[in-house]
Amino acid sequence: MLEAFQALDSLRLNFSSDSLLILNLTIAFIMFGVALDLKPDNFRTLALHPKAAIVGAVSQFLLMPLMTFLLALAFRNFITPTIGLGMILVASCPGGNVSNFFSSLARGNVALSVSLTAISDFGAILITPFNFAFWGTMFTKAYALLNASDLVRPLEIPFFHVLQTVVILLGIPLTLGMLINMYFPKFTSIILVHVKRLSLVAFGAIIAVMFMKNWEFFLQYIKFIFLIVLIHNALALSLGWSFASLFKLPRRDRKTISIETGIQNSGLALLLLFNPKIFPPDIAVGGMAFIAAWWGLWHLIAGLIMGGIWSGFKLAPKKSAIA
Repeated sequence: MLEAFQALDSLRLNFSSDSLLILNLTIAFIMFGVALDLKPDNFRTLALHPKAAIVGAVSQFLLMPLMTFLLALAFRNFITPTIGLGMILVASCPGGNVSNFFSSLARGNVALSVSLTAISDFGAILITPFNFAFWGTMFTKAYALLNASDLVRPLEIPFFHVLQTVVILLGIPLTLGMLINMYFPKFTSIILVHVKRLSLVAFGAIIAVMFMKNWEFFLQYIKFIFLIVLIHNALALSLGWSFASLFKLPRRDRKTISIETGIQNSGLALLLLFNPKIFPPDIAVGGMAFIAAWWGLWHLIAGLIMGGIWSGFKLAPKKSAIA
């Protein structure tokens, strides 16, 4: 497996500058759509009932990156440092934009899910750069030390450039979306469903095109990537459920926190990967890109599976909860 990942790392994926621009615009559009569904009441609810929200935020922002760091170290004899960094990068990103839908599907606490989305997306502006820089640097150092390897290239993750990218792609669209929602509620109600549907279709199309352009690589390496992402995602979902259970939260809240911990914005991870200011062209990111891209598809499958199990396979979410 290690040899396969070493070969995957060295690949130059077919992903053009035009594709990167489209992905940038799509992620910004997705975040704009998420913000159209956020209201000041979401934050007031958090202030009045903070326990579940605090548990969810700690699970997603602190425990998820920590667990991923430990998992990547446990896999160190089977993966390359780049694969481990890909896992940490995904874990450092905020929750996926479909988490509200899956919480509804699973008969979870949709109000809590929306509130956690607000925390996740706005908090990620600072926390995502910090988590990736901190845990990524820790992992490369620990990998080199534990594997007694002098072949691991020291990685200096540029916190400022990561922060700059996240602010542009999350901060600006989220702020714009919330302002439109606050001052033009009728207009928001007209465009909300269409914006969300269009953004999901656009993101799915970009991921599909990326795989099609790299289809031979996908067929060759998916069996390895699939296993890594499967284990990582299963542990993330279990982590959210277990941590919420530790605080004796209601079952509905446990479902939601599990989903919020296990559904990640892998599109943001891809954008950070293909930013030359963060990862210069001489740094091979093939393995990281495949981890992020496959996670983008897999978490949709996992969300549907878990939602189906928790709902008794009555796959009919509440209309108001579609995200």
